[in-house]
Amino acid sequence: MSRRARALMLLAPLLLFLGLAYIVPFLGVIRWSVTLPQPGLGQYRAALTDPLVQSVFLRTLRVCVAVTAASVLAGYVIALLWVRGGPVQKLLVELCILIPFWISVLTRAFGWLALLSNRGIINDWLQWAGILHEPLAMVRNEFGVIVGMTHFLIPFAVFPLASSMRNLDERVLMAARGMGASRARIFWRVLVPMTLPGILGAALVVFVFALGFFVTPAILGGGRSVMAAELIYLRIFQSPDWGLGAAISVIMMVAVGGMLALLLRQARPGGGR
Repeated sequence: MSRRARALMLLAPLLLFLGLAYIVPFLGVIRWSVTLPQPGLGQYRAALTDPLVQSVFLRTLRVCVAVTAASVLAGYVIALLWVRGGPVQKLLVELCILIPFWISVLTRAFGWLALLSNRGIINDWLQWAGILHEPLAMVRNEFGVIVGMTHFLIPFAVFPLASSMRNLDERVLMAARGMGASRARIFWRVLVPMTLPGILGAALVVFVFALGFFVTPAILGGGRSVMAAELIYLRIFQSPDWGLGAAISVIMMVAVGGMLALLLRQARPGGGR
């Protein structure tokens, strides 16, 4: 038996499970989108032309772009400390990366709610210190959603960035230092361009994850910053508009599939050229 045949036999149970658990239900969602409440593509037309759905799509895109930018920026600094820092720095960074994975997304969202709400810890402290006279509105809006999502997604940005930094050719950095380049010049002209594939990979991973966020926007947005995943939930479970909810789901899946295809293409050797 060839190596490829043995690999397919080993993968067959996993592929069967994925097909039953994901593909078959998704085919049912596609069927809903073209049959409810009546056959046709009317629900897709409504999803792409309805002002409410369009506003949710634009908000989702806006929030995802902001979260991606903040996560990649913070993740780059953390990855730099993790890869090029001293032993103590590396240990602290590893703890900061790994500990959040032990805390559920629901607990994190309620933790940020306790910190950012009008009567939360941050507003209480700022008012006690005399810096503010009225509490800042940091939840039930896009700001709170962005903060909560960024906190959750930073570790997912760190891993591809750290992998890209570890694969750097140190001789290039040494040559730049030997030619008298300053640290800032080495960073912007050498390090950042050489880690650009990691930056793009981290941005795509974070953006794809952010598109499907539900719990954090629902809690920190307070129903005022509805994103696509929450809108699907509302259409499926709190209103009889299953067809529109299914159509939005299919549109989101197509968008995520396109992002994943771009990520896989970027991950291949020479894929970025």
